[in-house]
Order: sequence, then C-alpha cells, then structure tokens
Amino acid sequence: MAGQIKRLLDQIIAERSRGDETIALLTKTKLTLKGLNPDRFTHGSPDDPSTIEKVRQAAASLNVRLA
Repeated sequence: MAGQIKRLLDQIIAERSRGDETIALLTKTKLTLKGLNPDRFTHGSPDDPSTIEKVRQAAASLNVRLA
C-alpha cells in the first residue's frame, strides 16, 4: 500500500496542530530535523519498513498515537 508514510506524517501533523498553522509548521520542522521531511513524501511514495518504523518512533517522541 503506497503512501503509508505520507499518511502517517500527515496524521502526526494534524494530531499535534489541531488546526493551528503555527504548530503545524513547528511539527513539520521537528520531523524534518528527525530526518523525515513531510514534503519529500507523496501518496505514491513506496512504503519502506525502516522509514515507517522511524515515523512511528518520531510519533512516540512527540506524544502522538498512530492508528
């Protein structure tokens, strides 16, 4: 299922920001500093298991629960 990384990153950003653009930009910056640039992934990006694990670890460090 391609695009899982993008979906997870979008979920992290939405959960943390709750509609606040400033928090959304801050969260994107934090993810980028962790090596996960949300703008680099698309819904057609292949799902790499190691990257998905990295996204899950980033979510945990940001106190976000992923579905």
